[in-house]
Formats: sequence, C-alpha cells, structure tokens
Amino acid sequence: MGLLADDIGPVLARDQFLRGESVEAAVRNPILNSWQRSVSLGLSPDGCELPFVQDLDIEGRLARAAGPVLDRLRERFAGRSVNVSLADGRGAVLQRRFGDASMAGRLPAIQTVPGFVFDERFAGTNGIGLALAERRLIHVYGAEHFAERSQANACSAIPVRDPLSGRIEGVLCLGYPHTDVDVALDIVMSKAAGVIEQRLLDQSSARERSLLQAYLDIRRRLPAADGQPVEPVTSGLDPRDRMILEERATELISAAQRAAVEVALPSGRRVTLVSRPVTSSSGVEGVVVEAVVPTSDTRLTAPTEIVTGTPYSTTPAPLADARTPARAVATAFVPGTTARTSGTPGGTPDGTGAGGLVLVGEAGVGKYAVAARRRLELLSEASTRIGTTLDVSRTARELAEMAVPRLADFVTIDLPEAVLRGDEPTDPTRDLHRTVVHGIRDDCPFYPEGERVHLQPTTPQLRCLTGGRTVLEPDLRSAAGWIAQSRANAQRILAHNVHSLIAVPLLARGIALGIASFYRARDPAPFGDDDRSLAQELATRAAICIDNARRYTREHAMVLALQHSLLPQGFPEQNAVEVAHRYMPAESGVGGDWFDVIPLSSARVALVVGDVVGHGLHAAATMGRLRTAARNFAELDLSPDEVLIHLDNLVGRLDREECGDDPFSGMTGIIGATCLYVIYDPTSQRCVMARAGHCPPALVLPDGAVTFPDLPAGPPLGLGGLPFETAEFHLPEGSQLVLYTDGLIEDRDRDFDTALEQLRRALAHPNRPPEETCQAVVEAVVPEHPADDIALLVARTHTLDPHRVATWDLPADPALVSTVRAAVARQLAAWGLDEICFDIELLLSELVTNAVRYGSGPIQVRLLYDRTLTCEVSDTSSTAPHLRHAATTDEGGRGLFLVARLSQAWGTRYTAEGKVIWAECALEMPSGKAGEAAGPALDSFGSLGSFDDIPAI
Repeated sequence: MGLLADDIGPVLARDQFLRGESVEAAVRNPILNSWQRSVSLGLSPDGCELPFVQDLDIEGRLARAAGPVLDRLRERFAGRSVNVSLADGRGAVLQRRFGDASMAGRLPAIQTVPGFVFDERFAGTNGIGLALAERRLIHVYGAEHFAERSQANACSAIPVRDPLSGRIEGVLCLGYPHTDVDVALDIVMSKAAGVIEQRLLDQSSARERSLLQAYLDIRRRLPAADGQPVEPVTSGLDPRDRMILEERATELISAAQRAAVEVALPSGRRVTLVSRPVTSSSGVEGVVVEAVVPTSDTRLTAPTEIVTGTPYSTTPAPLADARTPARAVATAFVPGTTARTSGTPGGTPDGTGAGGLVLVGEAGVGKYAVAARRRLELLSEASTRIGTTLDVSRTARELAEMAVPRLADFVTIDLPEAVLRGDEPTDPTRDLHRTVVHGIRDDCPFYPEGERVHLQPTTPQLRCLTGGRTVLEPDLRSAAGWIAQSRANAQRILAHNVHSLIAVPLLARGIALGIASFYRARDPAPFGDDDRSLAQELATRAAICIDNARRYTREHAMVLALQHSLLPQGFPEQNAVEVAHRYMPAESGVGGDWFDVIPLSSARVALVVGDVVGHGLHAAATMGRLRTAARNFAELDLSPDEVLIHLDNLVGRLDREECGDDPFSGMTGIIGATCLYVIYDPTSQRCVMARAGHCPPALVLPDGAVTFPDLPAGPPLGLGGLPFETAEFHLPEGSQLVLYTDGLIEDRDRDFDTALEQLRRALAHPNRPPEETCQAVVEAVVPEHPADDIALLVARTHTLDPHRVATWDLPADPALVSTVRAAVARQLAAWGLDEICFDIELLLSELVTNAVRYGSGPIQVRLLYDRTLTCEVSDTSSTAPHLRHAATTDEGGRGLFLVARLSQAWGTRYTAEGKVIWAECALEMPSGKAGEAAGPALDSFGSLGSFDDIPAI
C-alpha cells in the first residue's frame, strides 16, 4: 500500500533503501524524501527514541477548539481500532481518543500518554512528523514508517492552521490497521480539521469582541460633549480618504504603543488618529485606534482623557506612559461607526470634534478576512501549479485541479479543435471539444472528455464566449438558457445537487481560447460575486498558460515537420548492410540529432550519425544543413577523417556567418555539433570510422560479443585546426554496427555505466534482425522521460560473394587492352551478363587506355557484380581525369563522354597507393539500349586514334 510499482512491496523497498540501493521508481516521493531526511539525521529503524515533554498547553486554545471534534471522532469510530491524536505545532501529542476504549491498556505508552514528540527529527517517517514537514494531508502505510515499531499500522494526518495567520497550530492524526485503508478517511480528516480551524476563528472573534467592549466601557466613563453637535466619522470622506486612514491606522497598530498622528487627507480635511492599549475583563490585551474628526479647520490638541502632555504631529509620537501589550489586534476601518454609547454623545471632551473608532472583531469580520486570505493563497498556488508543462490539455486540467474543491465541486473545460492542435481559433464558438471533466466524483453526467460539444446560443457558456465576460448563474434550477441545452441532461445534473454555475471565457491577448465552467454542489449557498472574481482570475492566468502551450504546440509541430522532412524518408537500395532506425524527440522539444545511410562507389556504404546541440528550429535547420553537407562530401569518395575535416570547416564558417563581427548582435550561432562517420566495404569486410566528439558505436559480433571500440575521440565540429583520426576493424559477416546519439545513454537520473550495461545486454542477441534490435534497445535503454532527442541506427553487415568479384593485375602496356577485353567478356558470360558485354568492353577499354597513357605503375582492373556492375581501374598516379568539351580538331578528349554515356555514375577515388577510376552500369537495361546509347556517340567521334587496335571499333 502506498508504493508505485506493482512488482515490489513496501518491506522490500525499505530494505533496499537501507542497503543503499535506488528505489526512486518504487516509493512515493514524500516517503522517500522523509526516509532520506531520517537517515541524514542519524536515525535508525530500531533506535528512534521519542522525547517526552511536560510543558503541554492542554487547556490552550487549540485543545479547547479540538476537544469536541476529537470526541465526535471517537463516537464515529466507536468499537474500532482507531487511535485519534492531536499534536501541537512542535509534534508533541496533547490529547488522544480511542475508538475501542480497551486500546488504552493494550498499547505502549508512546501511543497512549500525551507528551511524546513525534517530530520527524526524533521519530523518522510518521504521520504527525510528515504532516508538519509536508504541510498537507498525508498518509503513511505499514513499512513506509521509518521506525520498526510502527510498521504494522497505517495513519493519516493533516495540519490544523490558525485561520487568521495561516500558521500551523497543530496536527490531527488517525492511526488504524493497514487493512482499514479507505479513501473516505480523507473527507473525514479534512472536515474535522476544518471544524477545528473554525472554532479557532470563533475564539479569535470572541477575544476581539471583548476588546471592543473594553473600549466602549472606557468611552462611557468620558464626560459629555457639552451639547456640541456630533459629526459622524465618515461625513464627507470618500473611499480614498478612508483607505488612507486605514493604512495609517495599521501603522499605529503595528507600533503597539500609545501614539497619535495627524493625517492630512486629499480632500483638505485633517483627521487625528489616536492609538492606545486596551485590556478586556478577561485579560485579553490589544490596541485600539480612534479617529478624531474636527468640526472646523482649527488644529486639534489631544484630549487629556486619552493623551496627556503630548501634542499631535504628522508622525506617530509615543506617549509618556507607553507600554507594549501582549497581543496587538489587526484592525480595519469600519465606515459610519462613531464612538457613541447609549445616552452619551460622541466626540472629544472639549467639543472640538467628533470621535470615531477604527476597529476589527465584530461578528463576521474575521471570517471575511479568512476567505480573502484563502483566495490569495489559491491564486498564489495557481501561479506555480498551472502551466507546469507546455501541453494544452494538461494545462487545462491543471486549472480544473486547482479549482476543485476549494472553489468549485466540478469543472468542465471546452476548447476548439484548432487550439488543441496549436492553431489560433478563427471562430471559438464552433468545433468545441470537451477537453476536461474534473470533480469530486466521477459519476456526474457532464459531456465526457473528447466529445464534440454543440452549445445553444442561450447557454451561459456560449454567452460568456461571445460576450467576452464572466456569466454567473446562482440558481441553475431557474436558468432557462442552461436548461434549454438539454433538458434531460440538465435534470440528471441537478439530481446530483449541482445548483450554481460560473462560466468564464478563456481570454489571452484578446483571443477567446475556450470556456471554463465551474459548478457548485456540496455547499448549499450559491456562487457569489467574490467567487466570480476568483474564477475569472484563475481562468485568466490559465488562459495565458494555455495560449503559451498552444503557441508552443504549433511551433513544435512546425519544427517536428521540418525535422522529419530533413531526416531520411527511406534508405536507398544497397546490399552492403541491412538497416533499421529510430528517432525519438525529447520531451522538451525537437533537437538536432540525425542519421543517414549513403551508398558509395564499389558497393560500399557510409553510415552517419550526428547531433547538433540545442533544441528548436535553429537546431533542426542546422541539422539539415550538416546532413546535406555530409552527403555532398560523401559523393567525393573521401575517407571518414577527411569528411569530418570538411564538416568541421563548414560548421566554423556557418558559425562565423551567423554571429557576424558584432559579439553583441544577439545571434547565437552554432553552439556545438558532433558526428560519427563509418564506411563499410562488403568486399573486404573492413570498416573504417572516425568521430568528432561523438559517442563510439557498439559492435556486435556473430558470437554475441558486444564491444565499444576505443576510437580516437576527435574534437566536436566547429573548433577548427585539430585533426581527426580513423580506426579500422574487420567485421565478420552478420556483425551489427549500432550507432546512436548521447540522448540514449545520458540521463540525469541514471548512471552512465549503468546505461552502457543496459545497452550491452539489449544488444547481446546477434541473431535478431536489426528491426527487432532497435525495438529491444528502445524498450530497455531509452529513459522514461528523455531530456534529449535520440537517434539510433542499427546495421547488420553482409559480404559480397567472392564469386561476384573479378580482378586482373596488369603492367602498363597498351598491348594488353585486348587481353583484358577478352577476359572481361568471358567473366560477363559466366555471370550471364552477355547483353551488356559490348558496353562494358568499350568502357573498360577507355578506362584502361587512360590509365596506360596518363597513369603510372601497375594497373588493376576489378569487376563487382552487385545491384549494379562496377568497373574499376586503379593505378599509382594521383592525376584524375576531367570531363571537358573537345574541339572538332582535337584527336582526343572524347573518351570520358563515352564513359559517361555508357554508365549511370562514374568518379575517382583516391587511395594511399594512388587512385581508382570507377564506373557503375545498370544491369536492368532494355534490349538494344547499350547499342543505341553507343551508336550516336561513335558517329560523332570520327577517328578514335589510339583505339584502332580494338576490333569492335
């Protein structure tokens, strides 16, 4: 009970915690935090000794207020094993009640005798201590208790606050067997604590009334005003004057001493405020402030009965017999109240002005103050709890959760479909969807979530939306417009005692985003103007958050669409590797992770994974530029380290272009980027790779061994001037290359080595296809709430059958060209490619002749029979051929045109020994296409000079 996971119990979780193991996913946060605090305090489960105190205020105001409530709880749980306790603000138990009276003799002293302190510092995790620490209703079940002695029971505890100050006065706690856990106890606890707080408020009001009576008794003893006319305190005072008097009266109360101050009002009048201590007959001490309003413009002097020997001034002046009372009562100005008693006209003794009281404590004033404070608390809490995410629906639900049950019993929120998808609504009254239904119970028959809502124009909801103002319906039974929406549904709602409604438009930047409807059921009193103002304030704050979430949703969708358009939509056909991939954006937004599979010449393939630091549109756009650049550099047949050098230079140039010369321009440039570039050759089973600040790949061999090769790290892209190094590995057929970005293994809630071990275990199944490997890695390694986006690329290697590779090593002798052509013809016939034999012979003749004429050293000819037929001619020269337009009088320069017409792609690749000129020819060609392609070219070439030894020409 009380734990989050289904496969671990509280006892096991607690044992794991005490052994130092992580249980964050299995234990509720308040309990885990309390356990951690208990351990940090040096407590042990079997050594929590509770201090005993004797200075208990067992007859104090808290005990007097709670006594009848505790008795009622004892009656409610009569005959049951329930222990009811009341503790003071330090956690010391003041009183106890037992549902079963025999429990008092069976339980140990700490559970029966008042005076033991259950503060968390001494008792560890327990109901009273945790309620004081968390400052809210809490539950502790069984082994969630830190002390061994308490683990057979469950308890619920709730703080009891002073309604006027908001300070926690004590804790009400129920202990019971863990088998009696019931959610209804929450309601019982909340109601009981509320009654105690109300009785505390009544006590405060009684004290203030006694102070008022003491003041009136003093006024009765003052002499009459000798027939002078009595002018009421509020005569001629506008609200601004009254507000100024209230503020100055508050300052006098705060000073807590005899003082007087003359206040100049904007209306031109001058009023004197006099403060003095008052003690009631019951010994309650406080401060009262009296206003003296002159009947003329003459300057007043202090009445001797109130102040002796101290002239009035514009600042408070302490009087000769000043003293500080034990308790200063906060005051508020009450308009129209004068210091008049029965038979005694009000005024000062010398008749220079009228006297009036600035007071607090009359019946009801305290309750209004409490209601105002609670509204402020609700708004303050709403500012932190509404808008915690950038999700439209979640933000709307947070508004409902804030309002229930402190303002309303049920809340429904309707938003247009456009808002839910992130757009700005063109007509908010159309296409409304019920987004949130939240309340104190689940069976109230409102339209369910997700349903489209069609509102009649007469309903309060649509009136508030079209009029842009809050609509209050105090009595739904007589609200014809609301009932007209659906009479049958209205009757079902009214049958659940729902009787009052506030409909508030969700307005942000002058745009209506939807409707929030607040319903009242439990409180028989209808909603009032104060409730309407509070609902409007809550809705206004929520609307701003919903609008922010809506705009984020739109921008996120745009960035996500951009990124998906920049990522590969599918991989090109190739036989070197079998590929599967995953891309998962971060919860905080789209980032700059990317991947690619690029076919290279000679049946090779390049695998690329990169990461641009940051999130949002800039990161996605930068990612697209780098991916495009990587593809272009790959077309040059460069080695991995050379590709990274070109990317490094590109990032540096982009960064300088975006930032410019002005460091204060506000442009951020490219903060950082990493990349891993891999080339795999299926003919040699060799893999060459280099990285720029990126995570090394994982290699999974056919026997299941998983390694993370120690590649030279290389600097991140954009630093410039630093070299990159390559590493080469032999990969048996069926090996798997796993490339990923750091979001897969880096998480603030998980150790790095733990993540690597999880990845190793997920990959240690070599016989799975790449698609299943991807899914296994996602399920086992990806964090539950990824803070960074993740790119994952899994490639299983294949090998080109050696029988599909033909190689001839030749000296640089033109006489051997015909020999090569004959050998190639025989090989093509063996492969069943007779129909393209003529084209290939012609193409190789040109390539070999070029190598003999312009190259050096020995020559090698190689044919690769894969999806295409690749012809390679290599030599030891670094001179590359260039395609050019030959003049009509030139004898040469037309051979490369012939190569380009006979092949679908051709190029030059440099090696450590020289260069390779390659050409790829498509295998699926219509009959006669080769001859048709070659014919026009030959007709325009005329004499071919050095090719006169080739019989076909």
